[in-house]
Amino acid sequence: MKSLLYKNRLALIMMLLLTACSEDFLEKKPLGQLSSDTFFTTEEHAILSTNTVYSMLRNWEVHVFSYIGITDIVSDDADKGSTPNDANFLTEIDNFTFDPGNTAFGGVWSGFYRGIYRANLNINRIPEIDMNQALKERLIGENKFLRAYFYFKLVRWFGDVPLITVPLNPDEYKQARTPAAQVYALIEQDLLDAAASLPTSYPPDDVGRITQGAAQGLLSKVYLTQGNFAGAEQYAMAVINSGNYALFPNYSELFQPQGENSSESLFEVQAAAFEIGGGGTQYNEVQGVRGVPNLGWGFNRPSDDLVKAYESGDPRRDATIFYPGEVLPDGSDIIRDNPNIENERFNQKAWVPDHPGGNGNGPGNIRILRYADVLLIAAEALNENGKAQEALTYLNMVRARARGNNQNLLPDVTTTNQAALRQRIWQERRVELAMEQQRWFDLQRQGRVGEVMRNVGKNFVDGKHELFPIPQTEIDLSGGLMIQNPNY
Repeated sequence: MKSLLYKNRLALIMMLLLTACSEDFLEKKPLGQLSSDTFFTTEEHAILSTNTVYSMLRNWEVHVFSYIGITDIVSDDADKGSTPNDANFLTEIDNFTFDPGNTAFGGVWSGFYRGIYRANLNINRIPEIDMNQALKERLIGENKFLRAYFYFKLVRWFGDVPLITVPLNPDEYKQARTPAAQVYALIEQDLLDAAASLPTSYPPDDVGRITQGAAQGLLSKVYLTQGNFAGAEQYAMAVINSGNYALFPNYSELFQPQGENSSESLFEVQAAAFEIGGGGTQYNEVQGVRGVPNLGWGFNRPSDDLVKAYESGDPRRDATIFYPGEVLPDGSDIIRDNPNIENERFNQKAWVPDHPGGNGNGPGNIRILRYADVLLIAAEALNENGKAQEALTYLNMVRARARGNNQNLLPDVTTTNQAALRQRIWQERRVELAMEQQRWFDLQRQGRVGEVMRNVGKNFVDGKHELFPIPQTEIDLSGGLMIQNPNY
């Protein structure tokens, strides 16, 4: 992992010399004199330029503050946290009082489109390089996966979004929105291409790069999101039947350093706290314990509703939620009460031990796609496809891992009634994947986001809040080509 991160840091320097984007994808300007014509000429250039796309995954605007706001905090799994008046833009997200000027939307829009820009550059220029053909196809596959990942987030947040597949010329910067169906078509094709060209694993120096299983697993989620249960079943089962993945034995250790890049990992953002920086993220810091020990900012507080969602004795609750008075996982200290924070609790899955470079240099890998998620995708798809008994196998595998050696906890689910089993699978997804930035997207695709949000007192308006507003800056820059989502 550290080898890959060193490569990514060097790659980022090279790409910044090559080209860069401004705060939005419509205003790209060069930063240096090195041109793409002279850069994309060697095999090493192809590797370095691909690594710059990976480096975007640790970016503040991709997987940090705003991202946590419009995945966890907006949902019923979490509240804003921190002190009452800190980061009011997240209070607006939490309460559904936001408008198109909220900085969270512009932040992720900018970050994810910069990732798309870099992937597009590579997908279009790497084919021209005289290099090892198998490596060329693999690198293009990695870039296609990452482009699909960026677009998959954007289309679920905003609906119709500009579909950009090539680096733009200056006269092309003003773009209209593309129907979501066309965006999904590109996502699917990118993931199919990636699955066909990527290996099942990598040598130690390249652990963390995209694999065939990651592409198949993400494709199963894409199909599930669209209600294509046959496709979801096909690709989830491809992952399961590959034999390349297994549930990590101890759920409570899965999110600690020993659980990184485990047998359960399909796709996780690589991070490391080097003495000189360059490999960490602020994902851990913004969610860390606020106070003594001072590990973070205290945002993304697990909600009262999430606390109540766990079955009695479910060990996953204690592995997910920190309270004052608890000993940190490494035994180094006890969480002290912070009188400035109301109803204190913190996301334990984001905890990291003491590390070099300060709190902003977080070394914790960000888990994006786990084998447990794929098992539950398979269970849901199989149930919808009339195969309830098979669905129970994968649902109960997840529950068995959670209960560990205590057979008195989390008994196997036995119902084969489709509607009842659907509810059990949805509930299992919530507690298994809690505080991992999954809940909002699940509620959205299940068609019950408004009902659930109102049940926890949020000001959700049907016909409006299913999608977030297009950032106002993008509406303005488009010169009238980009139309706002309804009721904003």
